[in-house]
Amino acid sequence: MANFLFVYRGKNEDFTKFSPEEMQEHMQKWSAWIGEGFQKGWMVNAGDALTQEGRVVNAKKVVTDGPFVESKEIVGGYSIVKADTIDAAAELAKGCPALLAGGTVEVRALAGLA
Repeated sequence: MANFLFVYRGKNEDFTKFSPEEMQEHMQKWSAWIGEGFQKGWMVNAGDALTQEGRVVNAKKVVTDGPFVESKEIVGGYSIVKADTIDAAAELAKGCPALLAGGTVEVRALAGLA
């Protein structure tokens, strides 16, 4: 089995529309999905959500604020899963609660160099 990275993407305004009750329900769906992944053995590392604050370091070693939330799509978090193929990993991603909020899951194979 290989390891794959799930990159969770969404629009900045997706979660600002949620009421506190809807946000709690959404987080419960995340908890259940991640719990199922660990129980079935395909979730390797639940990863974490990302804050909006960040820095970008360029080739000249200049540090700037970013990434900017005005961007069309933001990276909201990540997880590491295991599957036999990238297609099998993509099938696992179909259960991700981010999709219910209009987001996407980018599935990338890890090279295994670390």
